[in-house]
Amino acid sequence: MKINTKFRTNDPEIMDDFAMEGEILREALDKIAKINQLLGGNQLTLQGVQELIHSIDKSQIITIVDVGCGNGDMLRKLADFGFQNNYNFNLIGVDANNFTINYAQKLSESYSNISYQCEDIFSIAFDNLKYDIALCTLTLHHFKNIEIENLLKVFYNNSRIGIVINDLHRNIISYRLFQALCFVFGLNKMSKQDGLTSILRGFKKEELINFSKKMNLKKYTIQWKWAFRYQWIIIK
Repeated sequence: MKINTKFRTNDPEIMDDFAMEGEILREALDKIAKINQLLGGNQLTLQGVQELIHSIDKSQIITIVDVGCGNGDMLRKLADFGFQNNYNFNLIGVDANNFTINYAQKLSESYSNISYQCEDIFSIAFDNLKYDIALCTLTLHHFKNIEIENLLKVFYNNSRIGIVINDLHRNIISYRLFQALCFVFGLNKMSKQDGLTSILRGFKKEELINFSKKMNLKKYTIQWKWAFRYQWIIIK
């Protein structure tokens, strides 16, 4: 089947249903986290955080919010990094699915500096949340362009230090590679379908540059990284 990657698709993902719960969702969250770890996705976000905080006094409390936190694996990686390097992190995971939040809380019970909120990021409550750094790892592509523009404004206005975005490069090669990964990892039907849709909802570099121009950003970098990711760091 011929795949067109010229424009972002508006096709929905199954996981966009915030009422979804159960074993299929739990399995999907764990498989997504595992693939992200193996392909270096979490490390990419961590590198972005390191770039933003390299000159920050370690005695400061640094509040980091992870938008669309999934099972919390990124926050646990950050917490481990903070403990090992004497950073004082206050880590907040936000997701609109209550089952996902409860599962992330269970997996993070041993981390005293991680908390979770079940919140719609288009709500007034999230609009009022303040933090030093906003993280958006494999989450931004879930939204339409106008929603992305609105979210970026919220992230920028409410963050003190900056924003780290890690998301997919919309590309036929990455689409075919993910099809192969589905076979290797034995992904269930939902994970396979959502993963392929995610790639088609991903971005071209020029699209991220256009978002930056619309926001009149002055200090940012957009870099292509393996495996078919863009690391977009916005500095306040």
